[in-house]
Amino acid sequence: MIRDICKDQAFLAQKAEPAAPEDLPVAADLLETLEHHKAGCVGMAANMIGVPKRIIAFVDEDLGGRITVMFNPHITAQDGAYDASEGCLSLNGERHTLRYQRIEVTYEDRRFRERHATFTGFTAQIIQHEIDHCDGVII
Repeated sequence: MIRDICKDQAFLAQKAEPAAPEDLPVAADLLETLEHHKAGCVGMAANMIGVPKRIIAFVDEDLGGRITVMFNPHITAQDGAYDASEGCLSLNGERHTLRYQRIEVTYEDRRFRERHATFTGFTAQIIQHEIDHCDGVII
C-alpha cells in the first residue's frame, strides 16, 4: 500500500524501534511507497511513512537501480568524509551534512539473517541518510 509521507518533525526526531518479522508488511508498504516516488526519491525509512521501525529501502545503483530493503541497519565503519547537500520528501529544501564515501553496514535481510556489506559513492550516501532517519537525526 502506498502511504502518505510523514512531515511531522517531532515524530521524525524520535529514534526508531528495532524491526521484527511481524514488520514485513511495513517493509512491503515502504517498498511500494518508494516505487511510487521513484522519480524524485532514492531512499526512504519507515518513519517517513509514519512507522517508527528500523527499516530502510533504497535504490541500489550497484545493482542496476534495484530497490534494496534493510532491517535494523547500523553503520560499523566509514571513511572518506565529504560535505553533501541533500533533499528529503519529509523536509522542505536541501540541507548540508557530512557524509562518507565508503561505509560498512550490518543489517538483517527479509528472513532476518544478519548480513554485512560495504557500499560506496551515492548508494552509501543514500544509506547514511536513511539510517539518520532511523536514529531520529534530522539534517
